[in-house]
Amino acid sequence: MDFFDKELQGYIDQHTGECSALLAQLDRDTYVKVMAPRMLSGHLQGRVLAMLAHMIKPTNILEIGTFTGYSALCLAEALGAEGKVVTIDINEELEEMVRGYFGKSDYGGLIDYRIGNAIEVIPELDLKFDLVFIDADKENYSEYFELVIDKIPKGGFIIADNVLWSGKVLDKNRRKLDKDTESILAFNKKVHDDNRVENVLFPIRDGLMVLRKK
Repeated sequence: MDFFDKELQGYIDQHTGECSALLAQLDRDTYVKVMAPRMLSGHLQGRVLAMLAHMIKPTNILEIGTFTGYSALCLAEALGAEGKVVTIDINEELEEMVRGYFGKSDYGGLIDYRIGNAIEVIPELDLKFDLVFIDADKENYSEYFELVIDKIPKGGFIIADNVLWSGKVLDKNRRKLDKDTESILAFNKKVHDDNRVENVLFPIRDGLMVLRKK
C-alpha cells in the first residue's frame, strides 16, 4: 500500500483534518488486538470517505465489509437524523468489539450492523442506497457490484477499496497472478467497460474506485 514517499505521506497526513478521539482509539485497538490490522481504512482514507459522503449527502449507505467499524463510523458522519448505514460483515468474532465502538459513538444509532454473507444479505435489503462502499473479499467484488447496481438511483455512487492491490495490478509488482489479484483486475476492467457507470480511480492508500451511476 506504500505508493508515496514516507515524508510526502507524512505531509499529506499533517494536512488532513483530524479524526475524532473515538476513531483514534479504534485505530489503536485494531492494531493491538486484531489480526491483519492494515485492513482498517485509517486516518487519510477515513477522512476521504467522510468528505465524499458529505459531498454526496446520502440518505442511506451500504457498506460491504465492516471489519472493526472504522469506515462505517466515518461514513455515518455525513448522515442526517433519518439516515442509515447498513454494514455487513461475515466475521462474527469481531462483533463484540464493533458493537462496543458503535455504542460509544454519536452515530451508533444510525448504523445497522449485520453479521452474515453479503451475497445472501444484500438481496434481502428493501432499501435504495445513495452510496455503497465495497471493502470485503476481493473474489466477490464483481458480484457485489452486480448485486448493488440496481439498488442505487441514477446519480448514486459506489466506492470500491483496494483496487490497486498494493501495486500488484501491474505485472512488474507480482511474481504470479493469484486469485485476489485476478479478481481485482477483472473488477477494474468490468466497471471501466460498463456503460451503466462512469469511473475514476483515485491513488489514495490502496486505491479507491469511485463509480457514479449514469
